[in-house]
Amino acid sequence: MMARALALAQKGLFTSTPNPRVGCVLAQGESVVGEGWHEKAGGPHAEVVAIDKAGSRAAGATMYVNLEPCSHQGRTPPCVDFIKKNKINRVIAAMLDPNPQAAHGGAQLAAAGIGFEHGLMADEAKELNIGFVSRMTRGRPWVRMKIAATLDGRTALADGRSQWITGAEARKDGHRWRARACAILTGIGTVKADDPRLTVRDVATSRQPLRVVVDSRLEIPEKAKILEGGNTLIFCGVENARKLNAEVVTLPNKNNKVELPRMLEELARRGVNELQVEAGFRLNGSLAREGCVDEFLVYLNPSFLGDEAQGMLALSGISSLEQKIKTRITSLDRIGDDIRILARL
Repeated sequence: MMARALALAQKGLFTSTPNPRVGCVLAQGESVVGEGWHEKAGGPHAEVVAIDKAGSRAAGATMYVNLEPCSHQGRTPPCVDFIKKNKINRVIAAMLDPNPQAAHGGAQLAAAGIGFEHGLMADEAKELNIGFVSRMTRGRPWVRMKIAATLDGRTALADGRSQWITGAEARKDGHRWRARACAILTGIGTVKADDPRLTVRDVATSRQPLRVVVDSRLEIPEKAKILEGGNTLIFCGVENARKLNAEVVTLPNKNNKVELPRMLEELARRGVNELQVEAGFRLNGSLAREGCVDEFLVYLNPSFLGDEAQGMLALSGISSLEQKIKTRITSLDRIGDDIRILARL
């Protein structure tokens, strides 16, 4: 039943942001009497959908849900009150809600005489909402750095051109990861070299992620494709009166470049759970050096570009192997002719 609840929650993978992905199953014994999932912010929560589908059969049922039911008034009323009203007998949650505003729903249910338990498939539940958990507990998004490279670790020609390193199947897979992200981040170097749109294509979704550009001196061309249609946020390090089809936020560090950790805090404040970085080796290196990366999504193509081509990360030289950045590979898959590696710090 919990596995089914998690599968239902997956249906909101591309659309539920900034809310968590939640699925719910109502059962009488081994028979499912209602189920639902949360589609988008402002819409009914998974528990409400499942109870509405169950109707009178909700009374006395056991609820399986991957996240503790909420106890606060947000865009919708508290799920706890609806659960009590419909006489649910028992609630089993995979994990407690990390949102301090919405937490303690389980305690309220228990106080009302409704059985409450949590911990079933907790690891899977946390993985599904890893960005939401990060935003609630760390005040920053979960940052995934996507890199397409050759076998010798090269990501672009010396002049910055990188279209295309990998094959069509890998690029489509990258768009699936884009679709689940709340925002896509790139740097001014990539904008100048490739003029990307950074939109989701080849994947069906009703939502386009926010597009974010790190542009310290606000040099972005007015006709850059990433500015088309709005939905673009630019972080710069100097005050500038330029009028652009984007929101501009000035967050300078001592060198008048963008203060990257503060940028992550600002994105979290705006409801960004998962941030996907698709930038050049300089910005990649800066983000890694400043502790702003959680995992790497790397596509390796069976080709070579040579030493003059750009690498993955611009990092300062190290004097011993003990200083290397260590990661843990969590998945390794073949996508068409390319290899996809997911590695976490």
